[in-house]
Order: sequence, then C-alpha cells, then structure tokens
Amino acid sequence: MSSTTGTAASEAHEAPAPGGAATALLDAEGTVAGWSQAAQRLLGYSAAEMVGRPARTLLLGGDVRREAPVAEQLRHRGRWSGPARIRHRDGRGIDVHLTAQSLAGRNGRSQWLVSATETSSPPSWAAQGPAVAEPSAVVVAEPPPVAVEIPRRLPIGVAMHGTQVRCIWVNDIQSVDNGGVPPPQSPGSPPHAVAGAEAESLEAVMHRMLESGDLVINGGYPAFSPDRARQDSPAAGSLFRLDDAQGRALGVCAVSTDDADARRAQDRLRILDEAGKRIGTTLDVMRTGQELADLAVPTLADYATVDLAESVLLGGEPPARPGSEGGDRTPAVRRAGLASIRPGAPESLFARGDPVSAPQASTFTGVLRSGRAYLEPVLNASPGTWLDHNDAARAAKVREHRMHSLMLVPISARGAVLGVATFIRTRDPRPFDEDDLLLAEELVRRAATSVDQARQYAREHSAALALQRHLLPRHPTGGAAADVAWRYLPADSHHGVGGDWFDVIPLSGARVALVVGDVVGHGINAAATMGQLRTAVHTLADLDVPPDELLAALDKQVTHLAEADAGPGGAPAGTTMTTTFLYAVYDPVTRLCTMARAGHPPPAVVDAHGGVTFPDLPVGAPLGLGMAPFESVTLELPEGSVLALYTDGLIEDRDHDIDFGMDRLGAALAQPGLSLEELCSSAVGSLPAGAPNDDVTLLLARTRSLGPGHVASWRFPGDAAVVGRARSLVTRQLARWGLEHLAESTELIVSELVTNAIIHGDGKCDRDRTIGLRLIRHAVLTCEVSDTSHSHPLLHRPTATDEHGRGLFLVSQLSRAWGARHVPDGKLVWVDQQLTPGPGPAP
Repeated sequence: MSSTTGTAASEAHEAPAPGGAATALLDAEGTVAGWSQAAQRLLGYSAAEMVGRPARTLLLGGDVRREAPVAEQLRHRGRWSGPARIRHRDGRGIDVHLTAQSLAGRNGRSQWLVSATETSSPPSWAAQGPAVAEPSAVVVAEPPPVAVEIPRRLPIGVAMHGTQVRCIWVNDIQSVDNGGVPPPQSPGSPPHAVAGAEAESLEAVMHRMLESGDLVINGGYPAFSPDRARQDSPAAGSLFRLDDAQGRALGVCAVSTDDADARRAQDRLRILDEAGKRIGTTLDVMRTGQELADLAVPTLADYATVDLAESVLLGGEPPARPGSEGGDRTPAVRRAGLASIRPGAPESLFARGDPVSAPQASTFTGVLRSGRAYLEPVLNASPGTWLDHNDAARAAKVREHRMHSLMLVPISARGAVLGVATFIRTRDPRPFDEDDLLLAEELVRRAATSVDQARQYAREHSAALALQRHLLPRHPTGGAAADVAWRYLPADSHHGVGGDWFDVIPLSGARVALVVGDVVGHGINAAATMGQLRTAVHTLADLDVPPDELLAALDKQVTHLAEADAGPGGAPAGTTMTTTFLYAVYDPVTRLCTMARAGHPPPAVVDAHGGVTFPDLPVGAPLGLGMAPFESVTLELPEGSVLALYTDGLIEDRDHDIDFGMDRLGAALAQPGLSLEELCSSAVGSLPAGAPNDDVTLLLARTRSLGPGHVASWRFPGDAAVVGRARSLVTRQLARWGLEHLAESTELIVSELVTNAIIHGDGKCDRDRTIGLRLIRHAVLTCEVSDTSHSHPLLHRPTATDEHGRGLFLVSQLSRAWGARHVPDGKLVWVDQQLTPGPGPAP
C-alpha cells in the first residue's frame, strides 16, 4: 500500500508531457470563448483564429451526427467523455478523446470546459503544477483513461480536491498573484484553510458529491473568489466529481467563473442604468444637479459636488468658449448639487445655491475653462504642495477629511462647458482609476444633456412668461364704470406658460369693455398668439363694434393668422390657434352689460348680498373654427354687482367635473363685504393643492353707476333752429357742474355736431327726425350727439378754398378724443374734453 502511494505521489510531481491536453472554453451556444496553447499545438489553430467560431466546425464526418445525443447527455448529466475525430488546420483528421464538463457561467448561463488528448498520448491526472497525494487515500495505480489536464493559466479558477476533500492542485487564478490562496498552502489543505467560516458547509457539499455525484452549479463560496477584499459578494462557483474508468470517485473539481473585472463592469452597468432612471426627472436645472450628486455618492465617490454657471441656472446662454469674444473670462458658478457620506457634507466650503469661488490657477478653474477632465488618483495635500499655494481653504478641508483621490469632470453640452462635477474619495481606500473616470464622464454626459434641456426650457419659459406679462395690462382700471381686480397664475413648470389673457378697455361714454381669452396650447407660441389677438381686440374695441360682431370679426382674424402660419399644402406648421373668448361691455349710465362668448366658460355674477349666478349665455364655437355667427345677451347689473370673468384653469380639476369647479368658484365668491382683492385671493385659494396644470386668469369688476348728477340728456327735432337752444342748455348744465371754463369750447362742439346731424344725417332737413344730445361728467366731459343716419363722419384737413369740412377739424382741435359708433337706430358721435384746463390742444 505504501509503495502504491509513493508511486502516485512521484508521478504527480513529474513534469507534464510537452504536448499536454488541448483545452477550450465554450459558451452556452458552443462558440469558442477560450483557447489554450496546447490546443494550438494539437490542431494548428491560434486563439485569434478560433475564439468566436463555433466549435462544431472542428468535428469531422459522422461525429457531427453525434451532436444531438451528446448535447442531451450534457443537459442531463452536465458532463460527457468519449472518442472523437477532429480536423487539424492542414485538413487531416486527428483521433482524440474528448471530455466536456459544464461550468456555471455569469447570469446563470452555462459554459463548457472541453479537453482533448490524442488517443496515442498517455492520460494524466495532473498537469503543469504541483500535486500532493491525498493522505490515507486509496490511489489507483492505473491512471484513468480520460485526460483532465487543465492549464495553470486558464482564465477561470480551478482547484482539485481528493476523496478526503483536501486540495491537491490549483491553477494560477486561485494563486496569491490574484489575491487568492498561496499555492504552498493550497495542496494538501482542507477547504477551511481557504473558506474560513464557510469550511463546514463546503466540506459537507464535497462529501455529498463524492457519494452521489450530484453537481453544484453557481454556488456562492468566498473560497472561489479571487478578490478576497470583497467577501460580501463571493464569486459563483461550480463543483463536479471526477471518476475513473470504472466509475469510482477520484475527487472533486471546483471551478470559479467570476473575476473582479467582470464584477466591476456589472457594477458600472448597474450605475448607468440607475442614472437613466434618477437623473433628469424634471426640467429643473438645480434638481438635475442634485440628482447627479446623489447618484455618485456612495456608488462612485464619498463626496461629490455639481457646480453650474450662473447663466445656465438662469436659463441663459452657456459661457463663451475660450478664445471667443468674452471667452477669456472665467464664468461665475453656483453650487447646484452636493452629496456626502457624512451627514451635512462637512467637506464642502459652499452650501447648495451659494456662489463658488476658486483661484484662477486652480485645477477647478482649469477644467472649467478647458473643458478637459482631470484625474488625480493620489491627491497630495501635504503642506507646501500646489494645493496649499493655490487654495489654502480647500487644502485644509482635504487634510481634515482625508481626501485622497480626485476627479474633476466638465459638464459639457453642444460644445459648451456648463459647469464642473467633482468626485472625491475619503473613506473608500481605493484610488480612482481610468475606468472610474470613464464612468464619471458617462454619468456627467447624461446629466449634461438633461441640464442643457432644462436650461433651454427655462429660457423659453422665462421668455414666454416675460412676453405674456408684458402683453397683459399693467395697471388696468375700469374708470367710472367699475372697480377691477385680477389674478394671473402661470401653469406649472411641466406644462409651461399658456396663452391666457385678460384686458380692461375704456370705451366712449364712460363705458368699459371686459375681456378674457385663452389660446389653446402652451409656451412662447401661445403667448405670441395671445399678443396678436389682444391687439386685434383693441382695434375692434376702438371701433366700438358690438360684442357679437366683434367675435365674428375676431374669428376671421384667427383664421387668417392660422392660414398664414400653415405649412406647404396648407398643413399646420405650428400650434393650433383655436381660442376661447368672452367679451363684455358695461355702461354705467344705463347699468346694462352686453356679453358674448366663443367657447368660453360663462361669467359669474355676484349680487350685493353674495348671491352667485352663472348667466346662461349662448356658448358659441371657439374662435378659429369659422363657425360664426355669435349671439349677444344684455343683462342689467345693479350698482355694486361683481362680474367675474375667468379661464378654465380656475374651474378645471383632474379629479372632478367642471360643474364641481364652478360650484367651488361660486362658494369662494359668495362672501359679501369682502374687497375685490380679497375675493380674488379667495377664488384662487380654492384651487386644489399644487401648481395648476393650466394658466389661471381671473378678472373681477364691481359695477358703478352714473346717476342724474352726472348725466344730462335732451332730444331735438331735425330743425336748424334747435342749434341755438342746444347751446344754451349745455351752457346752463356746465354752470351747474362748475365747469364754466368749458362752456365756450363745448358750445362750439355742440353747435358743429348738431348742425352736421341735421344737414348730413340723411342729406336733408327733416322735422320728424329727432336728434339726441347727452353730456356725461366722469373722468372727462363727454358730449354725445346721435341721429338716425348710419353714415359716419370723416375728418380731413380743409384747404384755403374749401367752403365745407372745417367743422370736424375744429372739433378735433378742441377735444381730447372723438369718434363715432353704431347704435341700434343709427349712429352716435362723441367728443371727450379734459375736465381741467390742459396745456392746450395738439396742433
């Protein structure tokens, strides 16, 4: 017995045959993934020629037909051995004995370790390495007929254990060179010498395997891991039994298929996958910067900052490139992101949102100006180094918190540097390397895209908001007709600014026009369209067009604008210009309000006691659809009534129907005794929590009335003799109002307007045709003359030889403003004068 053991031990220490076993590693599809030098010597193919090729191309003749049963046996038993004939590179066939063994691959996929020896070569247990006969083991003198020679530098970890589960052979992957077990201790040692606390479990598994022959695939044991510093994530390993020709167990082979590089690659893929989910979730520049810092800590660094140029944070253009105009100045930056493994980030000199300063000669400024990343694997912050000279405050922080490795990565987009991201390690002892820098650059690149998109959105949002606020009335006033108050809330950052607007337009005769509109869509296009429509409404209002006619004219205008914006073939090139609109005209003398709407929510009317009603106005189609006509409705509003005009953003709610929103608005307005400002706040405060999804516009008008103390009116027959009487009546009325200083100019205005009404009304004098004269004292003195004619007077500058045409020219010189408008039974010409003497009429 002793002689047999000694012989085995002696044979185990002999050097292997020069040829050795040809070994290849195949993936699950049978493609060559590894190729040994012995395989090249046997078959003539180099690794470069074979890796990536299907292994089946090496089989000759009938051996191809055996693939199916061999594959079936491999699936069920995990191993196969037998004779085969394979092709040499020169075309000749070689008879070999093949052994295929299943190995656990990453992600649960199988790999195959295949060895081949020529049938003329003597089989051997060990190859290329020291082996130790297992103590007290029965060793078969006759070697097994199956060759299992395994190269020491196969790119997987392999260890052989005998029947007493003691290690008798390891390859280089498990050696101390790669962080594993020192070879002198491995042969002859039990598993606990390498597996520590996992020894008992691993030994029990091996003993069971020697008895049953079962496989262990993808088992997790620290002993398998070549990266001993990461025992928290042991490598996956597979165990299989080795048998002799008679089926007796010779030992157990442990194969490790994990390596540190693959694991680090998987970690990087996981981090990049997280980046896609966690960076750029909003169109907010500051939040995107914080998301980048939060992802980097602790997955990549122990401390990270994100500093962005102030112009980027404000939605402006990124800093100019070096060498361009203005590019020689270092841009001002602010801290947008800050994260640390230490609570409160004590490493930082600046809080989030603070301006960040750095010396001109610092690496931070260099990266900001050059746009090139900077890696310092070992950060030297000892006294007297460059960091001390350039930035003593930072050097103190570096030493205090033991910062030992640094990366600075420029945040660049479309060729411009938007800022700098800083990554530092303190507690993690590993220095940053080139792979870490590549990962950081990829994370920053993704964040830079989101930052640039957020910057562009912020710029457009700011421009649209500025345009919209510029186009809205700055100091709206209802004059003598009404007191007004308003609120405008832009939509949230996701939906952007919309095309809502309101207006308060003074009209002749102390009247006022109240306007609310809503252009469909968001952004700067909607705001620009709103500006065009607001101008059109002012033009039509100056012509004193009735509400229904104004809506019809505006509908044509919207259609023309949409056609002008259409692309080739009439296809819309931009946002639709469909608009909802409500137009109301209130007269404080008659206390009548005439309204018309185009697809807009109805107004709310609040009486003096707090009762709220929503008048049933004909709704009409939205403007831009060409579905006129529109209808007007006239309501009498007692003095002190509140008329509320609003856009749908005030009453629409994702969780409720529009009736619920109108009831909510009515309840907010039903509070008698509150001022208009308080009512506005109550109505806006009734909105659901959170930013609105659409612009919110609210216009409130509390009506006034002008009684007999402010109005005087008369009617005259169409006779030239009444001109003198009209002048006398006007003079006496002005004396009652204390406006004697306006008597002379008013007499001339009345004389001219009444004369024109008599002479030019129908082209002849008619005693049966009556002429109306009315004086209204409010912010100005208004003189109105009406007749039954529908022809409007035209002003022209008379020449020296003209006998007529000087009347209206004189009126325009004496007045502040004048004009004409249609009334139900004819026309009305009005003239306004300042109540107090001014600097004189304009020439």
